[in-house]
Amino acid sequence: MRKSGVLFDRPRKRNIPINPMSSDSAPVEIRPFSAEDMDAVLKVQSGCKGIAAWRTRDYEQLSRDPRGMFLVAVRQGRISMEIVGFSVCYRIETEAELWNIGVKPAHRRRGVARALLSEACRRLSEAGVRRLFLEVRESNLPAAELYRSFGFEPLARRKDYYQNPREDALLLVLKLPDPGT
Repeated sequence: MRKSGVLFDRPRKRNIPINPMSSDSAPVEIRPFSAEDMDAVLKVQSGCKGIAAWRTRDYEQLSRDPRGMFLVAVRQGRISMEIVGFSVCYRIETEAELWNIGVKPAHRRRGVARALLSEACRRLSEAGVRRLFLEVRESNLPAAELYRSFGFEPLARRKDYYQNPREDALLLVLKLPDPGT
């Protein structure tokens, strides 16, 4: 794949240790979403240009679905704990898809998305999922680099998948390990 596919031409790094610490911030905790988190998740989403804009009821439905996985990243703020990111996945038997992931702009490049993705992969693998799929905007180089560093591989291109602006999506797949091996 060309254009942003350049990221997928380099050797892959696998099993990268997660460093949920940055030199200028507190550790990040990844935990399941609770109903009290909704306003904070919507606030994170509103600050993330280009991610899917879900409605409250979309998140509520997913959080009640036993096949859904909704995680939040929490970090100590100046006064209290604050939600700085979230991820949502959906699984069907041995496959799952990362439907949405977002991190507050002030907390990007500090390991939050990496910690969310790592925990999602761990939980999905333990639940018997063997392949995780996602779509990413071709121009979203930071996200594509994160996914490449996890070992995601390009599977296909979805023409004009995104709107505003119109853009192709790269469909990526990650083979998850069997936790018993």
